[in-house]
Amino acid sequence: MKGKHILLTGGTGGLGLGVTPAVLAQGAAAITIPYYNPKEVERLKAILSPAEIARIKFVCANLAEEASVENIINQMQRVDVLIHLVGGFAMGKTHEYSLENWKKDFDLNLTTTFLVCKHSLRRMLENRYGRIVTVGSRGAVEPSGQLAAYCASKAGVVALTKAIADETKGTNITANVVLPSVIDTPSNREAMGVENADKWVKAESLAQVICFLASEAAKDIRGAAVPVYGSV
Repeated sequence: MKGKHILLTGGTGGLGLGVTPAVLAQGAAAITIPYYNPKEVERLKAILSPAEIARIKFVCANLAEEASVENIINQMQRVDVLIHLVGGFAMGKTHEYSLENWKKDFDLNLTTTFLVCKHSLRRMLENRYGRIVTVGSRGAVEPSGQLAAYCASKAGVVALTKAIADETKGTNITANVVLPSVIDTPSNREAMGVENADKWVKAESLAQVICFLASEAAKDIRGAAVPVYGSV
């Protein structure tokens, strides 16, 4: 990704702590990272050098609002790569799950993906180059009980990404999705304990797969849903 301009959503989150340094190491010229929580920005900066921080533009934004997404992307010099990490899960039995929470899950996991892909793709088509990498879930293809909203919304992410890949055939734009199992992040350790954490996917390991799909070398891979399951 040397010299590329990257939109990296979720770059300050738990997975972002592994992906952002990896993207910087790949030689990205400029990275735009939208954020919601300023504390997460400081946590990321704490593991980066001043030179690395200088290559990042942090933008406070709500990625579920189209005007906000469009504004961020229009302000970028160009969008060579979109890496979309934003997402989250909540648990509950289907017959007890509220419609309000269902809509929140879909906004977080699927609506944000649609909006950043839509406007990044517009810029990529203008420049005739692009790499789109989204994050689905093992649950998207192997749904589990009490995770219906999460699995359904992540299945939507997979379908959306594959549709974009089909739309961009014959161009130098690709779209692929990774399917992690449980990712070893601070929030997952807090929610699930650490008993099986050694079997979970490390953020740094998933970052390497993401960076490959976002690179020039992955030009012949499109519409792939890549399982990254660790030892779970």
